[in-house]
Amino acid sequence: MEYFEHLPPPLAVFLVAMLPVFELRGAIPAGYAMGMTNPYLIYALAVLGNFVPVLPILLLLGPAEKHLRRFRTMDRFFDWLFKRTVSRSNVIKRYESLGLILFVAIPLPMTGAWTGSVAAYLFKLPLRMAIPCIILGILIAGVVVSLVSQGVIQLWN
Repeated sequence: MEYFEHLPPPLAVFLVAMLPVFELRGAIPAGYAMGMTNPYLIYALAVLGNFVPVLPILLLLGPAEKHLRRFRTMDRFFDWLFKRTVSRSNVIKRYESLGLILFVAIPLPMTGAWTGSVAAYLFKLPLRMAIPCIILGILIAGVVVSLVSQGVIQLWN
């Protein structure tokens, strides 16, 4: 996170939320760690930042995959990415929209908007279903992470 230490905290929260793996699960605690005190602002910045990569992933992953699979290294990368995503997303395969919401909402490693977007692509969920489900999952995850973060802060004070 040292790359973000020279940025204004609100911008840092927004940018961290856009990153794979960290997403809002890292951005919300980072906001508090950087001295931000308004939980609603932290939540809003993290949710908005976490949604930014969703549309590009859903719209561009297919064309990018088709173009890049002709290169052996990229072909292996997509095989690895898709195999890893499918192995973690049985709930989506089984319950589709509800499963996608839960998959994005549960704040565990390797779940979230990025992986949920890849899973929506792999399971061929239509955009009109995937986008609202991912947004709802992000909103729920933001509430969960915010409550946990505030609870931890209260324990330390």
